[in-house]
Amino acid sequence: MITLQNLHKSFDGTPVLRGVDLTVPKGSSMVIIGGSGTGKSVLLKCILGLTTPDSGRIEVDGQDVTRGTRGARDALMPRFGMLFQGAALFDSLPVWQNVAFRLLRGPQRRPRREAREIAITKLARVGLGPEVADRLPAELSGGMQKRVGLARAIAADPEIIFFDEPTTGLDPIMAGVINALIREIVTEMGATALTITHDMSSVRAIADQVAMLHAGTIHWSGPVGEMDGASDPYLQQFIHGRADGPIEAVR
Repeated sequence: MITLQNLHKSFDGTPVLRGVDLTVPKGSSMVIIGGSGTGKSVLLKCILGLTTPDSGRIEVDGQDVTRGTRGARDALMPRFGMLFQGAALFDSLPVWQNVAFRLLRGPQRRPRREAREIAITKLARVGLGPEVADRLPAELSGGMQKRVGLARAIAADPEIIFFDEPTTGLDPIMAGVINALIREIVTEMGATALTITHDMSSVRAIADQVAMLHAGTIHWSGPVGEMDGASDPYLQQFIHGRADGPIEAVR
């Protein structure tokens, strides 16, 4: 569903992505891990078209979108859903309008009553009742806001869903709830999922495939079941959270 070929990106002469090659199979859940500042967010922005890579190629379902026109990108956007880090809800809109944001405007526009009904259905799917529909985001807890963000991500039944640090700022119990919801929903929808995170509990809960981004390239990739047994020293240091070891050797 998503293919990255030799992707490069620099900012002010400083390389961030140095030849990223990655394939995300259709219907799979790929999780990209890596330390802070390794380029995970830049990689995601390149795929979404928010940042243009310096060189390389990005394909979505066989279509080259690397430097596509605005029209080509607009045609792809309805196929995407996105759960932003921190939920990124619109403070001035009630919950249901946040969820139905894409259903109230643009090419996916629905009648207002229908959009509200869909929003309430999606809220129910993430464990929130209709009583929250008319509340403002500020009236909700962080965990509830994250659920609203997830409901918004799936409101238009996208084929591809992106998750940006989905458990950031949540306590371990609520993080577990969000991870379980992501796994269930992606499976139910048959969607392709791409997640960036440094939370190893999220990786184990939601990944089919894992790719480690380090020093601007994919340092290791494989099925999540092979991650713990992999011989790569930096991967082992990262997943076990050790501050010692062979970091310098792989930089």
